[in-house]
This record gives sequence, structure tokens and C-alpha cells, in this order.
Amino acid sequence: MQARFMKEKRSFFPILFFQILFFTAVIFDILLITHIRDEAKTLVRLDEELLMQSLRNQQVDLELYEQFISYEEADGYDRYAYLFGYLYSELTEKDALDRQIRRFIKRYPTEYERYYNYEKAIWSNLELFPVAESINNPSETVAFEDSWMQSRTFGGDRGHEGCDIMASFNVRGHYPIFSVCDGVVEKIGWLPQGGYRIGVRGSNGAYFYYAHLYDYAKDFVPGDKVVTGELLGFMGDSGYSEIEGTVGNFAVHLHFGIYLNDENGEEFSVNSYAPLKYLETRKKKCIF
Repeated sequence: MQARFMKEKRSFFPILFFQILFFTAVIFDILLITHIRDEAKTLVRLDEELLMQSLRNQQVDLELYEQFISYEEADGYDRYAYLFGYLYSELTEKDALDRQIRRFIKRYPTEYERYYNYEKAIWSNLELFPVAESINNPSETVAFEDSWMQSRTFGGDRGHEGCDIMASFNVRGHYPIFSVCDGVVEKIGWLPQGGYRIGVRGSNGAYFYYAHLYDYAKDFVPGDKVVTGELLGFMGDSGYSEIEGTVGNFAVHLHFGIYLNDENGEEFSVNSYAPLKYLETRKKKCIF
């Protein structure tokens, strides 16, 4: 009887061994399939048109941007790399983004450098909200929403290439407008669509566009250097006319736009709503 039990016990171990081997193989196959599927995301042909549209939309909320800032490491990726990784993959966790960024750099190094620099140009120069906050009249506020690419008809059907910061106190010349960054004045003067406008090129390449001004703080000329918080002019309602000085065609507001140049030197607009939300708590306080 004991000999029979020992025989059955000896035959049990090979069965157990093969069961463990089988389940190990199944788990390995699952992990391998998951890895291959994950890798396939970057092994397919890069859809640059889709990536460019994601870049231009800049659908990054403030909490997510601050999360990317917290991921930064001295010897690792910075916030601009994580912004790119998110826009490319919609992933948000650090480890997953790290893997995605590494794969993209390995597969598409030239494209990675280009889109990384786009993100850096947009976000690295953001220091100050463009409209001041009133100390003595706190009820005179401003508000804005995501109006990028909404329909506009003056000058022909087109998309709105910026974000309108609307004034609660609808009086032209009242709200001071400041530069959001250090930079160089690139363009200034009258445009039929933008009225009196000024454009400042930031140090990392983004062009910041302030339109519909009432007037300028001084006689700027292209090439003038400006610093963060420098007074550029005053909010107004100029524009929508070929006749310079036209006002009154819409409510007082600041049109704030962000533009980049692609690898061919062609200009394209970027949604300025997310950058403005980031700057919303960084307002210069003034008496006005």
C-alpha cells in the first residue's frame, strides 16, 4: 500500500511541472503580445498631419501641465518632452510617457526635435498674463474662453487664430496690456483684421500677437527689445476695417495669439487658451 502511494506521488510531480511550465508560457505570451502591441504604436508610419493638429490644439489643462512639471528630472526629460509625449500618445503616467518618448526618439529623432522645440517655444516664455489686474477697481475684471478656430467672417470665412480676453468694463484705453515675456518687437501698426497690433518674438521662437489695441505705450519700432511685464499699450476695439483708426465694430477686448514657424518657415497658429489658463494667476497688479 505504501509502495503504491509513493508511485502515485512520483507521477504527480511531472504533471505539476508541466502545468507550471504551461502557465508560465501563457503568461510570457501575454506579456510579449502586450509589448509588441505597445511597440507597434511607434513602429507604424508617423502621421504628422494628425500630430500637427494635436500640437496646434494644445488641449492641455493646468493640472496636467503642473503634473508634467513634477515629472522633470535633472538627468531625464523636461516638461516640454512630456507635453510632446502626451500630445502624441495621450498617455499621462510618467513611466509610460518615458517609454513612449524613448521609442519616438529612436524611431523619429528629427521629428522629435522639431516638435519638442515647438512645445518649448510655446511654453518656455510664458511669464505673465497679458492684461493687468486692477488694485483700486477689483470688479473691473476680464474673462476668456477657448475660441480658437471659431468661425469669423470679416475678410472672408476663416478660423479665429487666437483667444479673446474680454473686458467687464467696456471702455477703450482702460486696461493696460503687458508683454508676457522677454522678446523683440517684430511687427507693429495697423491691420484691417487686428486693428492696432504689436507682435513680439520670444527668445525661443514663438511669436506673441496682441491685437485690437486702443493705442501703444510708446513709439515702438521693429527690433526694439521688450522685457516681461513691459507696458505695450492699452486694450481697445480697433480693427475690422481698411480705414486706420476705426473703432466700435465689437466690444473692447484683447485678441491674444501665438504663432510658430514650421521647418519650411511657414507660419501657423497655436491655440493660446491653455497658455492663458496657466498665466491667469500670474497677473501684474496696477492702479487703473
